[in-house]
Amino acid sequence: MTSPDVYAEEPDLAALAALLADRTRAAFCLALLDGRAWTAKELAQLAGVAQSTATSHLHRLVAGGLLAEERRGRNRYVRLADPDIAEMIEGLAARAPRRPVPVRSLTAARRHRALAFARICYDHLAGSLAIAITDAMTSQGFLTWHYGPALTPSGARWLRELGIADEAAEAPHRPHVRTCLDWTEQRLHLAGGVGASVFRHAVEQSWIVHENATRVVRLTDDGRAALRRYLGLPDTALTAG
Repeated sequence: MTSPDVYAEEPDLAALAALLADRTRAAFCLALLDGRAWTAKELAQLAGVAQSTATSHLHRLVAGGLLAEERRGRNRYVRLADPDIAEMIEGLAARAPRRPVPVRSLTAARRHRALAFARICYDHLAGSLAIAITDAMTSQGFLTWHYGPALTPSGARWLRELGIADEAAEAPHRPHVRTCLDWTEQRLHLAGGVGASVFRHAVEQSWIVHENATRVVRLTDDGRAALRRYLGLPDTALTAG
């Protein structure tokens, strides 16, 4: 009489990698970094594929845990499953090899510059502006890096002065301060509960505004003034390259 097999569990990294080993599915995940919920039709148009093809890819991404789906009436929407998935996608993009993408118009060139300057990374800010904010918070003593990123007492006071300390504490399930590897800058920007709260406050105060249902956000004149006042950012950090 043979004994039943005994199984142990181990990470199936190959299965996870296979979910992103397709340019259409990878494009979907990058687009969903804007934090919105998208329909299969919208994602199909983005990737230039048939809606049935998009739906098949989305089923795989949902089953694999990268995306979550929700229904609103008769419509089905998908979004990234959680902030950790968003930060993983951004981090993988930072480490991925670069491939040439044709830029066929001045509008496209401007969009690439705007994307590198300031964009949404699920629920926080990414791009060179996010790096500048992270660096300024460090130099001002609001962040410390001795044992990983952490908010200092003066950083907590600074947040209270801006009126966002309580917002940052509203997400006890998330790390208070963490970082995300920026794929355009190849450096760490602020994420976690504090990063999300700072971004939300900037949107509420109209320091940054969304650009036409894309990941790009635009820094307003009020936003430039606020970042000069509260963080001492120079003009060179407040303009897209």
